[in-house]
Amino acid sequence: MKILITGGAGYIGSTIASALEDAGHTPVILDSLVTGKAEFTRGRVFYRGDIADEALLKRIFSEHPDISATIHCAALIVVPDSTARPYEYYTENVAKSLVLFRSLRDLGCKRVVFSSSASLYDLVPGFMVTEESPLKPGSPYARTKYMMEMILHDFCAAYGMQGIALRYFNPIGADPQLRTGLPLKEPSLVLGRLVMTALGQLPEFLITGTDYPTRDGTGVRDYLHVWDLAQAHLAAVLDFDGVFQRAGNPPDNYLVINLGTGKGVTVREMVTAFEKVWGKPIHKREAPPRPGDVAGAYANADTAKRLLGWETRFTIEDGIRDALRWGDKRKEVLGY
Repeated sequence: MKILITGGAGYIGSTIASALEDAGHTPVILDSLVTGKAEFTRGRVFYRGDIADEALLKRIFSEHPDISATIHCAALIVVPDSTARPYEYYTENVAKSLVLFRSLRDLGCKRVVFSSSASLYDLVPGFMVTEESPLKPGSPYARTKYMMEMILHDFCAAYGMQGIALRYFNPIGADPQLRTGLPLKEPSLVLGRLVMTALGQLPEFLITGTDYPTRDGTGVRDYLHVWDLAQAHLAAVLDFDGVFQRAGNPPDNYLVINLGTGKGVTVREMVTAFEKVWGKPIHKREAPPRPGDVAGAYANADTAKRLLGWETRFTIEDGIRDALRWGDKRKEVLGY
């Protein structure tokens, strides 16, 4: 089976591509390489270009008419950056996805798995969210994901498309075979910055926000291994009919599924776990929250288990170990 992956040269998209290949399928990568890495496309079917390039999309489907579905991962994703550059985020994420979904409809590729985000959810008592929990996206980035979901939902209801929005929480780790990993030189994500601190690339790790109404005052997150995340995408994209049948075939042809471990971990707890795996303390300091930061949430993952037959297999310690291994390997793969 051939699957189009937009943003397939990025952290998550490239990991999904590896998982597809390992399962005997062929990923077709579309990536502008604005943030993705050409190194992650080696040996793969790859088209460099924009998701809103209608002529390029026509070419891709003319050369690969057997593409059966699309996994849409392409997006700008850095929360603080989105507060500083909202125009770019609404253009790249929302406006261009609108063109992409229309092109997919016109080209007859009506099955879409969308890489969404748990940042859509409002703060709820106890911090555990289900797919029915109230939404309150707290940053321009999160609002773009919400708008992208709404567009896809409307397209599915109006045009006979089928959409699965996977709202996932905080990916960590790397491909266990270290083919790909987090490519950012200066990541904003918690584990990425912990690795940089441990490897001497940052002088200290900042615990941003210590007055949240959580058990230790720091934000709560649901950290899931990126390989587990990739397997959930496979479960969705390779069995659309089965997933929708188990969901009762909703008339609007659209599903939302949370992806997470079902366990909340605070930033302080993540630091403690990291230091345990690393084997020694790291330099750390408390700091105010960053623009767009929220107290957080973690997933109720029952729907993913029921509809996808999926649940996480890797532990937070596995994710930390793989992130550290990738930190050592990254220079060999990416040159920095």
